[in-house]
Amino acid sequence: MEFISRQRMFFVGSAPLSGEGHVNLSPKGYDAFRILSSGEVAYLDLTGSGNETSAHLQENGRITVMFCAFEGPPNILRLYGRGEVVLPGTEAWSELAPLFEELPGTRQIIRIRVDQVQTSCGFGVPLYRYERDRETLVKWWEAKGPVALQAYWREKNRTTLDGLPTPLGKKLQEEDALKVP
Repeated sequence: MEFISRQRMFFVGSAPLSGEGHVNLSPKGYDAFRILSSGEVAYLDLTGSGNETSAHLQENGRITVMFCAFEGPPNILRLYGRGEVVLPGTEAWSELAPLFEELPGTRQIIRIRVDQVQTSCGFGVPLYRYERDRETLVKWWEAKGPVALQAYWREKNRTTLDGLPTPLGKKLQEEDALKVP
């Protein structure tokens, strides 16, 4: 837990059940990762150009989170588990959202039940020095605003590269159906 709390970056891996589907690997930054208990973690998922992880979790639940020591002694730590997507407006959202700083472009929270933890040496991971978080993503969403965010979700985050529906996409579809006279 101490090692995780010192890391400023982590990677998330997921994949669809189909052997033809794309494996997804996403780097994550900001102060967006929380340890909920010894067997449960969560991260704040910000809007990006894709929404692969959420659809993979909806389909099969499998997820891996990896932390690498880029400073200090070498280490790689992987959390293997089953994840779920927590969307705004749900009871789970009300429980988890206060644990995170509210950031523009927040899309969902990914909650993971960890079933295995593995470490490896990390001897081949280079040393890097942390400067600061990039401000680009937050500034971009601040400039766009909530209406543009919703439009972006409708255009880019409803399905995966492989055409799998995302939980956010299903929610948007339900909202759109309510608007039709």
